[in-house]
Amino acid sequence: MNQVSICVVGVGRWGLNHVKTLLSMNISVGCVDNESKRLEKIQMLFPDVVCFLSLEESFSENFHGYIIATPPASHADLAKQVIAKHMPLLVEKPLSLSASDSKEIKSHLIKYNGKLLVGHLMLFHPAIQKIKKMINEGKIGKIQYIYSNRLNLGTVRTEENVFWSFAPHDISLFQFFTNSFPSEVISVGGDILQQNIQDTTITYLKYPNNIQGHIYVSWLHPFKEHRLVVIGSKGSIHFEDSAKDSDMSFFEKDKFDSKNPIFLKNKVSQKIQYDSISPLENELRHFIKIINNEVEGNGNIDEGIDVVKILEMATKSLKSN
Repeated sequence: MNQVSICVVGVGRWGLNHVKTLLSMNISVGCVDNESKRLEKIQMLFPDVVCFLSLEESFSENFHGYIIATPPASHADLAKQVIAKHMPLLVEKPLSLSASDSKEIKSHLIKYNGKLLVGHLMLFHPAIQKIKKMINEGKIGKIQYIYSNRLNLGTVRTEENVFWSFAPHDISLFQFFTNSFPSEVISVGGDILQQNIQDTTITYLKYPNNIQGHIYVSWLHPFKEHRLVVIGSKGSIHFEDSAKDSDMSFFEKDKFDSKNPIFLKNKVSQKIQYDSISPLENELRHFIKIINNEVEGNGNIDEGIDVVKILEMATKSLKSN
């Protein structure tokens, strides 16, 4: 890995994780935040990290790449500034808060021949990569249904609802597994704490080839649950990232008999092993390869735009239900 320097824009909770992980990888790090108290915390924890109060100031340092970890409302403007400086960047999910803004980012990439990675972290999770491999090898047969529960009692946003905050992870996974775009999105939810900002939603998605699924997200749940189930014609995969050991299991399914359709049962389950590397480290290593021209620089920009389109489809449905 060639030595590179990366600037993290926005050092709240997740931006701080980026800083810590990059430093653990022996990457030179800078950071930008308009809140001086956050920068003081960074400098107290990591004296060698150079800090700036504005993005413009940071350009004087000649970093090799940027990570945007600010609230989503600022993503489009900041991304376009970085791209115009011919700097590779990683933009945290969602890419922006509208498909039109996301398309503008893509236009900037084309204009300036830029490089961008959308931070759909779960795509870099070793368990998710293992699931994709099992799907491609036909282990579960034809995908029939996918569902995800991403539930927690956690930080409540004021600028976005729980679906925009939590579900980009799951939408990106559904896209990854199905290689398709949903033909129908129906979403219902409840705005309990703040008017017109949903705290809990259930969203049904229908894909081509008769693949269906749902995403259940909430930041009012009494305990943390990150559960993903992929159901196929031959078997199912269950992955619970919130469990103590993040277990993943495969359940082989008995063949369905239309003449005796009353009982469906699984055969003995099989525990699936996968690598234990951190998804964030995986993602950052991929970003560094983009910086070093070792891999394609805009491999997932269209995927990032599609995720925002699906978020908008769900929002439209929420407003009508």
